[in-house]
Parts: sequence; structure tokens; C-alpha cells
Amino acid sequence: MSALARLVAAAAVGGTALLGIALPQAAHAATGRATSPVVSPDAQQEEGDHAGSGLAARTLAPSVSPAVAASLKGLDVSGYQGNVNWASVAANGASFAYVKATESNNYVSGYFSQQYNGSASAGLIRGAYHFAHPNASSGTNQADYFVDHGGAWTADGKTLPGALDIEYAPAGNTNTCYGISQSAMVAWITAFNAEYVARTGRYPAIYSTTDWWKTCTGNYSGFAATNPLWIANYTGTYSPLPNGWSAYTVWQTADSGTFPGDQDVFNGSLADLKTFALGNYTPPPPPPVLTWPLVQQGQTGRRVTTVQYLLNAHGAKLDPDGDFGPATKTAVVSFQSSNHLETDGIVGANTWQALVVTVQQGSTGPAVNAVQAELNAHGAALTVNGTFDAATSAAVKTYQTSKGLDPDGVVGTLTWQSLVS
Repeated sequence: MSALARLVAAAAVGGTALLGIALPQAAHAATGRATSPVVSPDAQQEEGDHAGSGLAARTLAPSVSPAVAASLKGLDVSGYQGNVNWASVAANGASFAYVKATESNNYVSGYFSQQYNGSASAGLIRGAYHFAHPNASSGTNQADYFVDHGGAWTADGKTLPGALDIEYAPAGNTNTCYGISQSAMVAWITAFNAEYVARTGRYPAIYSTTDWWKTCTGNYSGFAATNPLWIANYTGTYSPLPNGWSAYTVWQTADSGTFPGDQDVFNGSLADLKTFALGNYTPPPPPPVLTWPLVQQGQTGRRVTTVQYLLNAHGAKLDPDGDFGPATKTAVVSFQSSNHLETDGIVGANTWQALVVTVQQGSTGPAVNAVQAELNAHGAALTVNGTFDAATSAAVKTYQTSKGLDPDGVVGTLTWQSLVS
């Protein structure tokens, strides 16, 4: 799991499937421990392949990391992160982790033992995942390889079911679906599924993106009844989900953030996470998806005022009068151009996500004016002075609590989205 810039660097490394790895002893399900393999320098490519590496390359990095209305946070890591300071991760609030164990049928992460055992020692509930290469060998073969090298499951209350990372082909393979038809891909996943269940007694979680799932399986719905969904979406929303799933179990929200590697949230409480570790768990339907409003020339009102304040926070010099006239459109087009967005002069989802500025107690400036004005529109009685003082912080926390958001007093992407929706 890596940031986009690191991914680009990893993708530049040449390499083919690693054939000369000294493989470790199989992981023991009863202890959850596995010995680290000896990995040659040719493994750099495989270390760069991880849950989300293809998505990061296809997603425009947002100006701020998406905030998520969920309190149970986690992460996923691969060999790219190296040795992880798990005590720090736990202290920063992580409850769970997924750790890359294997890739294809010839690679084991050299850092699996440190990451898998270290996360458990720090008190996290953790599981292993397998990065699939459906064109390299059968689903049965790769499920066996995964189970034999760290991907087993045991009902010890601290081990999550293994996960099948089935997504965009890694760097060097230009065919998104590995050159496999949709029906053949479904058959491959079915074979992996069946073997993993036979070996462990649990269905694996399936990690993917909705876009890849539609493209490469034809949006097949047949696994939704049995397999937990680990969805990846970096746009600030989990929606839409692949066909058949009405809820996600885990959502990978970003490729960098508070924790090393990718950032994840679990759909449920800590008690629910423990239930998921022990056996079957049905996640609750997620709350309705908030949408960013469209704001464009000819409109008036508080959303226009908010846009004007935010444009000023990025260097414009508009009168925040709530009237979307030609000057405001010109400023929007200029902002879009400088941020490599479509220059249509309309403030939609992508422009909103680039415009919003994370603010908190101690912040000053036009973005704080916008927050104060929005809070007043939702019932607060603040002085709109551009200073994020104690009264503004209290009003933010009150608003966040009323909307089921994390009441941390920080106005990030999700709080902004809720305010302007």
C-alpha cells in the first residue's frame, strides 16, 4: 500500500514474476505465525503490487484525504512499507489490519512475519491477503499457495478471514483483466473460493473496485451471498458497490494517511469486528451517500457564498455576495485549470473536493468564514470573522454529533460535504 508518487516509482522498476524465492514454512493457523522468506532484489515489483496499487494509478489524488464517518479505523500494508511500528499504529487508533502475504504462485512478502505477528502483538485484529494473478495458474493453485504461506484462518478471535485481492493487473501488464474473459475470471475466482473454504472453513473476503469488477467479471453477483466485500474507492464515497452486495465489510478509503500504507474503515463496531474474526458477520447497510451539490452561474445563496469564500482561500479576490456571476465563473475556471480539472465553470464533485480546505481550531482565513457561515445556516449563531476559535470548534462538534460524524472539531472532507449538501 503506497502513496501515488511511491507507486509510480515502483511501477518504473522492471521485473517479471519472481521465480527464485526461498519460500518459508507454512503459517501455523493455531499460532498465526509464519517465518520470513528470503527475497531477492527482483521482488521489488511484487513489493509494489498491493491492494490498491492499480486504483491509485487510476485515481486523481484529491487535495485532501477523504474523511469517513466511521470510528473503527484500520490499514493494509505490504512489503513496500517494510517494518511497521505497530505500537505507534495502535496508539494512533487502528483496530485492524490486512497484511499482504503472497502474490501469484511464486512470491511471499519478505515482511509478512513482522507485519502479521507485529500487528497482533500490538492488539490489532489482523488478516492476510493474496494478490492474484489469474493468468499465472489456477485459482485452486493460488488458494493453496496463499494458505500454505500465511493466509490460513483460525477461530482465535484475532484473525480475520483471508482476502483475495483481485484487481487491475500490476505494472508491466497492460491488460486490465489479465487477458481473461469475464466468464473465465468468474470461474477462476470460484475455484479460489472453493479451495480456500475447503482448506480453512471460511469464505475469503474479496477486495476489488467496482470499476474492475464490472469490467472483468461482468458485474457478477454470485459471490455476494457468501463473501465479505472489501471495497476500494478513494473518492470520498464507497458507492457504487459491485452487483449483489448491499453493504461493504471493509472500505479502503485512501492510499495514504494517518497509518502506514492504505487507510481502511470497518463497517461496524469493535464488537462487530470481533464477531467477523470469529465467523460470519452481516454488515449493516451503510448510511445514505452524501452528494456534492452542483453550483453554477445564475445561482444565488449560501452555497454560492461558500464557493466564493473557498475560491478566495485559494487566491481569488471575490466579493462573497452569494451571487454566481461572471466574475465567480471566471475564478472557478481559473481554479479548475490550475488543478487540472475540467474547465466548465461548474462546481461539481471534483471541483468541490479540490476546493475544500481542512480547517480546525487555530485556523484563520476565508475557508473559516465559509465554515462559520455554513454552521449559521444549520442553526449556529457564530460571528463570521474568519477565526476558528473555541466557539467555532464547539459549534463544529455539535454539528458533527448531530450528523453522526466523528466529533473531532476538524472540518475535513466529510464535514464539508455534509455542510454543503
